[in-house]
Amino acid sequence: MATATRTVHIEDPVGIHARPASAFTQAVAASGCSVTISKQPGTPGVDAASVLMVMSLGVQQHDTIEIVVEGDGAEAVADGLVKTLLASE
Repeated sequence: MATATRTVHIEDPVGIHARPASAFTQAVAASGCSVTISKQPGTPGVDAASVLMVMSLGVQQHDTIEIVVEGDGAEAVADGLVKTLLASE
C-alpha cells in the first residue's frame, strides 16, 4: 500500500477553523484513502475524515501539521489535500 506524507505550515490568522476543516475532511472522505493529520510532524495523528478530530487538534497560525495518506494514489491525494487545506486560508 502506498504512503505519502506532507508537512504544511499554517498561515491563516485563525488556523484551521470550521470552514477549512470541513472542506478538508470532505476531501479526505472522497479520496477513499486512510488519512491522518497531526499537529506536529512525528506525533501520533488523528482520523482526518472526522471534522471533530481535526478541530480538536487546535491548529493555530504558524503551526506545522503533518498529513499522512495511505492507499492507492496516495501521492496525488496528499497533494490535493494540501491544496484543499491551503485554499481555505
